[in-house]
Amino acid sequence: MDATIPNNHTDGADSPEALDKAGLERLARQRPATFHNAYSEYGFVLSIILSMMMCEYFISGFNIVLPEVAMALDISESERTWPAAVPNLTTAAFLLPFARLCDLYGGRYVFLGGHIWAFIWSLAAGFSPNPITLIVCRAMQGIGFSAFLPAGLALLGHSYRPGPRKNLVYSIYGAFACIGFYFGILIGALAGQFLNWRWYFYIGSILLFLVIVVGVTTIPRDLGDHNESAVMDWWGLVTVVPGLVLVVFAFSDGGHAPDGWRTPYIYVTLIVGVLFLAAFVYVEGWVAVQPLLPAEVFKPKYMKRLCTGLFCSYGIFGLFLFYSSYYVETVLHTTPLQTAAWFIPLAGGGFFIAVVGGFVLHILSGRILMMISTAGYFLCCLLFALLPKQSNNTPSTSFLYWAYVFPAMLAGTIGVDITFNVTNVYITTAMPRRLQATAGALLNSLLYLGIAFWLGVGDLAIASSVRDQGVDSLGPREQYQIAFWTGVGLAVLSFFFIVTVNFGRAEAQMTVEEKAGIDSDEGHN
Repeated sequence: MDATIPNNHTDGADSPEALDKAGLERLARQRPATFHNAYSEYGFVLSIILSMMMCEYFISGFNIVLPEVAMALDISESERTWPAAVPNLTTAAFLLPFARLCDLYGGRYVFLGGHIWAFIWSLAAGFSPNPITLIVCRAMQGIGFSAFLPAGLALLGHSYRPGPRKNLVYSIYGAFACIGFYFGILIGALAGQFLNWRWYFYIGSILLFLVIVVGVTTIPRDLGDHNESAVMDWWGLVTVVPGLVLVVFAFSDGGHAPDGWRTPYIYVTLIVGVLFLAAFVYVEGWVAVQPLLPAEVFKPKYMKRLCTGLFCSYGIFGLFLFYSSYYVETVLHTTPLQTAAWFIPLAGGGFFIAVVGGFVLHILSGRILMMISTAGYFLCCLLFALLPKQSNNTPSTSFLYWAYVFPAMLAGTIGVDITFNVTNVYITTAMPRRLQATAGALLNSLLYLGIAFWLGVGDLAIASSVRDQGVDSLGPREQYQIAFWTGVGLAVLSFFFIVTVNFGRAEAQMTVEEKAGIDSDEGHN
């Protein structure tokens, strides 16, 4: 049986302060003392990684069943984007407030409460009789996601010391984002082709219920305890939530509005949203006693530069996923099940990177890994942008898959998984325990906001080209290529932000609190 480590340092010979590098390495490889046996740790990790999987499941698979949903509920063409986009909107808007609720009530309760909320509304979505009910249920799902995503990262950050064991757990966590994305596509395809679109939500609800059961039985009650001195930043809440909702709405709907970005309600919404966010910045910097997004989060070296790079990187992945699924279905004319099969490398590659990443994150430099990641982002969009046009089945669909689509899927998972794993480990290691939930909320905000913003930019680029050249000269293939070339340029921009960040190695080391304790002791001496 594995040995265990103390959650809090002591003054004994086995405390982190009294250990050399070899001792810290030993502590970082052992099972945390908060878990009484291996099964309790496995159950805990399973509940956290499945939460990420279910979030991606409900985002990706819905696009596969959307045509059937639209037909069954009589959803018009102009309204079809809303059931698909609204979970991203509510998730992005409520991440920071729920991170503060983790401080107020503890990460365990917010994590489980978010899943219970998502379970209720996922089940309700399956019974939706009309489009309005479905959109409301999908929006409520997003609120559940915004609760358990930062809480899950906070629970992981509280449980594991910096080092190989933490690297492996975070690698698996990141891999299940891609696995969940593919699993959603697979279940959506099966439900759409053999069952009924409502089964997509029923199956997701069953899986959420299982996550709740596993979490209740395995997450320690004292893990992620609340901070008794924490208070809710109400002024921050009433400025950031409407600000993000309005901005994400503008970017999500800008390409589909009647007159594009020139539509009055789009640019008015964007302006008002930006004003709310400007008010949020003022409140956080000069008014709030305990800001939702404290300046201390950006204190670690390179943090601002890294956040900018992540905002661009996640935008690339959003462009790739959104337009690659449309490309293979509408240009290469694949069936739903064939589309699901073509996305297998995305999930399989993510699992492989998880296994390998857990063993190399503490060996290879984070900068080298991130350079590999940006190369993956670059290639996944470039390969789709260069896909040759079919004429009388020449080249064949099989050739296009193995020569372009298959390597693009592998490159895409290299891009997002390495980025997700390295940055999660880097940021949570650089943050004290009390900021773990906020750091998790910030990372997920960059994910959802980056996807929404750059998808809006891609839509704008396509709409501008269609107006200039005419819809007859720009078919679906040419329009999607514009989005992929946008991703290629964004990958180059992201590289220049990321390559200047010195991540170091994710090796065994003392936590922020332990380092601060040593500095304090030296100061007193």
